[in-house]
Amino acid sequence: MHDEGQDFAPGDERAFFAETQPGKGQGLAARSPLGSGGEEHYHGHRDRLRLRFREGGDRALADYELLELLLFRLIPRRDTKPIAKALLARFGSLTEVLGAPAHLLTEVKGVGDSVATDLKLVAAVAHRMLKGDLKGRQVLASWSSVIDYCRAAMAFETREQFRVLFLDKKNALIADEVQQTGTVDHTPVYPREVVKRALELSATALILVHNHPSGDPTPSRADIEMTKLIVDTARPLGITVHDHIIIGKDGHASLKGLKLI
Repeated sequence: MHDEGQDFAPGDERAFFAETQPGKGQGLAARSPLGSGGEEHYHGHRDRLRLRFREGGDRALADYELLELLLFRLIPRRDTKPIAKALLARFGSLTEVLGAPAHLLTEVKGVGDSVATDLKLVAAVAHRMLKGDLKGRQVLASWSSVIDYCRAAMAFETREQFRVLFLDKKNALIADEVQQTGTVDHTPVYPREVVKRALELSATALILVHNHPSGDPTPSRADIEMTKLIVDTARPLGITVHDHIIIGKDGHASLKGLKLI
């Protein structure tokens, strides 16, 4: 007997959760890892979660239930609540689960390469949506959207990234580019290259952004000095640096808000 959709590639974690294939003399009850009636139990649970989501949206579900609902689609024929709770216990929040590197996701029992890739796809779609919210809008008038976008893009990276939001004369986003990727606590930044790229894009303003993988967004002395150097390099060419935002898992810091530039 062969179930539709049960062809799993070697190493696909979904095979781990597939029901045991029945042998000679085995019935459907023997196939279920939960025993007789087990399938009906979690299938009923899935139906109830889907109904709550349809009627009340995401506000009707806890984080682990939203994650569980997503995992229904990725890991069929299995109770995914323990996996959802294990992911949240490991990473701390739904945002951190989606922001975690794929290789760390696969360290959670029940999550293999396929599920990790699908979770990262969901994160990428959410990131693209946030970026779409900024395109063509006056960035300074949508500051919360800027922070949300930067957090989604960088807060959970394991290495420092230095990126630049290039703006036109109306402060609308022209481009968002990662200029450098460094180590866990350092990224080399070249002010002349930043300004050169701004001139190539005809940008008249910049927002500098980088992350602290430690989670603490407090600016270092090197962060402050580097920012001032870029400001001083850009100013004579008519390019304004609006801010330098530091993103961490524990929040964010604005050098302009802290009156450091």
